[in-house]
Amino acid sequence: MRWLCQDRRVECAAMNNWIAPSILAADFAYLGDEVRNVLNAGADIIHFDVMDNHYVPNLSIGPLVLESLRKHIDAIWDVHLMVKPVDRLIGDFLDAGASYISVHPESTEHLHRTLAMIAEGGAKPGIVFNPATPLTVLPEVLELVDLVLIMSVNPGFGGQSFIPTSLAKLRQARALIDASGRDIRLQIDGGIKTDNIALAAEAGADTFVAGSAIFGSDDYEATINDMRAALS
Repeated sequence: MRWLCQDRRVECAAMNNWIAPSILAADFAYLGDEVRNVLNAGADIIHFDVMDNHYVPNLSIGPLVLESLRKHIDAIWDVHLMVKPVDRLIGDFLDAGASYISVHPESTEHLHRTLAMIAEGGAKPGIVFNPATPLTVLPEVLELVDLVLIMSVNPGFGGQSFIPTSLAKLRQARALIDASGRDIRLQIDGGIKTDNIALAAEAGADTFVAGSAIFGSDDYEATINDMRAALS
């Protein structure tokens, strides 16, 4: 069973582990249909990758795409901003209807202020750590975030292979989250497939971004069901 809240500011789902298809791997000629199809197939949230060809070497989609999708599709929209500087776009994505907005600490001069801006705008703030970025700043802002995202590939392109050392970072993040006593999602993104999703869960993740593994399959529902079976 999966269910989503009408109010985008309220987090809710019928299960603890969330599957989050990344629409970066979708067929953009049929983007609305692709999003509906993965939701109908059992996805919990939609991961929305934003790239600027500056912070990362690729260019993707912006707030107008989210605004258009949200007008027609009820979902939890998980926006990952791979842009620098990041503050300028936060207001646009708040207006577009983002449920979560996650930023990289390298993308802002004042991380505390950036995360507070997201929360004050009505979305849930998240912080993202690249494979080579230590968790040093996480204890300083843990009280401000609702999501911690560990990248298991270097950001910028879909279809990359999972970096195994990300599992150790997941364990470190899980320990910090548990010690805080706060209800914070721990997300993993990059190379997640049916054959490694259980390893990420064992390391502490509860939210799993998968792009090509889902959108590159012939049967979205079967793939998502296989992922859930691997998590059980």
